[in-house]
Amino acid sequence: MSGPPSDAAVLVVGAGLVGLAAARAIQERLATGDVLVVDKEPGPARHQSGRNSGVAHSGVYYAPGSAKAWLAVQGRRALERYCSDRSLPYRGCGKVIVATDEGQLDALAELERRGRSNGVRVERLDGERLREVEPHVRAVAALHVLDTGVVDFPAVAASLAGEIELAGGAFRGGLEIAGARPNDRGLEVRCTDGTLLRVGALVNCAGLQSDRVARRCGATPAVHIVPFRGDYADVTGPSSDLVRALVYPVPDPRWPFLGVHLTRSIDGSVHAGPTAVLALGREAYDRSVDRHDTLALLRDRALWRLGRRYWRTGLSELRRARSPERVVADLRRFIPELDGADLRPAAPGIRAQAISTDGHLVDDFAFGESPRCVHVLNAPSPAATASLAIAQAIARRVEQVVAD
Repeated sequence: MSGPPSDAAVLVVGAGLVGLAAARAIQERLATGDVLVVDKEPGPARHQSGRNSGVAHSGVYYAPGSAKAWLAVQGRRALERYCSDRSLPYRGCGKVIVATDEGQLDALAELERRGRSNGVRVERLDGERLREVEPHVRAVAALHVLDTGVVDFPAVAASLAGEIELAGGAFRGGLEIAGARPNDRGLEVRCTDGTLLRVGALVNCAGLQSDRVARRCGATPAVHIVPFRGDYADVTGPSSDLVRALVYPVPDPRWPFLGVHLTRSIDGSVHAGPTAVLALGREAYDRSVDRHDTLALLRDRALWRLGRRYWRTGLSELRRARSPERVVADLRRFIPELDGADLRPAAPGIRAQAISTDGHLVDDFAFGESPRCVHVLNAPSPAATASLAIAQAIARRVEQVVAD
């Protein structure tokens, strides 16, 4: 570059956990505090990072050798250290994954194999041992995953944001990216309100909007985002005493979702969920219909291809999401004493799930590049858990972009 940019050496778009962790890692790797984080929201962690079950995942689910597996394991360890060093709430409570019938035993055995291959501490439980860990859970067998915890992710986000500013960086809310154009000094980045930012490089961690931001910056991503809504319920009254830690079903291996589960959060409250249904808006938390997003979904040939293969599964999940009784019935398969009257609707979340052009769900993390830009194009769960490890991978990419 012929001279330094006028606004920041690096611009990070998106103030979720991945964006904030990336900004801090870039400051450390490039030995500069000159990093600007922007978000269209007024504060950090307003979407996926602040609307999840608060679980620090172990890495037990993911194919050995995949980026998800490595980043989840390394990220969870880094997250635990980060919270310990800064006195942030974290509890290593472990969880059980339960098989409620003989037909799920092979899938449970595969999870055990994956866990051991990924370096996750797991223990196979029979029905009697399971009752020692979770007295009210009933199953033919279970997997006790010791390397799982619960954490206050918004508190982690706030801590990262504070560290970025202490290191010389800045956060600006209310800015949405409209486009980016490279020049001999870096990038000129236009915002929808007319703000012009001159930066050396851009990192796109925009989550639900990541594919759109990538296109506005000149990229042609091979994937695009489809939003899946997840509804949660608060478990109250006597039913809240039926769970000590975390209880999950054996997941459907065709989907990157973990099924409706029970979580005792860092504050001691118990939650059930989430469901997983197609949302008619990337940020339609109130079940509204976003016309622009809905038209895009209807025109999406890849989504139609996906739907033709899995329409029965999708219809079943939609019925579950629309019927609290079905959710209760699913939970009673492993906690028979659960009283449906003790469940209360809670704040929902929307997951950014990338699909490929041929209509397949992208199971691993996905990155892309355009001139002087690094794009995080798929960072679903366990991205919150893995954020500190993902940040290191992003920082290495940014270092190369800046050097070029």
